[in-house]
Amino acid sequence: MSASSFSHTPASPTAKAISEKIHVARAVILRDMRTRFLNHGLGFLIVPLFPFVHLVFLLVAYRISGRQTPYGDSLNVYVTTALIPTLTFMYVSRFMSLSLLMNRPMLAFPVVRILDIIFARAFLEVVAGIISTLMILFSLMILGDNVIPHDPLQALCAYLATILFSLGAGIIVSVFALFSPTVLTGFVLMQVATYITSGALFNLADLPSPVANILLWNPILHASEWMRVAFYEGYPDQYLNKSYLLFLGLGLNVIGLSAERFFRGKLLEG
Repeated sequence: MSASSFSHTPASPTAKAISEKIHVARAVILRDMRTRFLNHGLGFLIVPLFPFVHLVFLLVAYRISGRQTPYGDSLNVYVTTALIPTLTFMYVSRFMSLSLLMNRPMLAFPVVRILDIIFARAFLEVVAGIISTLMILFSLMILGDNVIPHDPLQALCAYLATILFSLGAGIIVSVFALFSPTVLTGFVLMQVATYITSGALFNLADLPSPVANILLWNPILHASEWMRVAFYEGYPDQYLNKSYLLFLGLGLNVIGLSAERFFRGKLLEG
């Protein structure tokens, strides 16, 4: 049997399906990058700047006000350890929630599925979040802060758990926002409350137990505490519940994907 006979062997249905999905995902990602900013793919470089500028603004404001760090030697590091998971959640889930509304015309193509659009936006936002996090840590390093976690593995786990939770929230809101855009308004208000109670502005261990127990309903507060436990040796972890964040993140993803499957027909009709 000649080598040429192998080159003409037809691809299996599975291989064709995978290849088609890759092409669709690539097309959706490129379109999303172009349409969001400046009608050019390079406009995507603006996305990581949002959380970066957000954090820089807060750190400058704290410095001007003379605020002291509630824990550790550096206010920059203390605030950053909470804002990295908080801003990751806010920006990843918020922009994911807009994915279907902004790219709905693409559903006119039979080959494009709802999840293709959601996952394409999720990929872009996660990449942007990673770039932004690296920019933040590198900037603090230049300023002389020690940004090496006491336990790097736990810091990575805290970040990945935050992404898991963010993806789940983004999927759910993006699906239901197609039924009613007012869902986005409610989600933004929820994010404001999440931000205020994320732990960036206070040390949870210093609060009265009744107050702390109420705030602990916020899963992002657990992400912040997890990140600080990873950064600071001996940081109090009596309130940290990793399982709560992980199972809630997993549950949101299951609910979101199930909702997309259940309402798929109505979403495509609308």
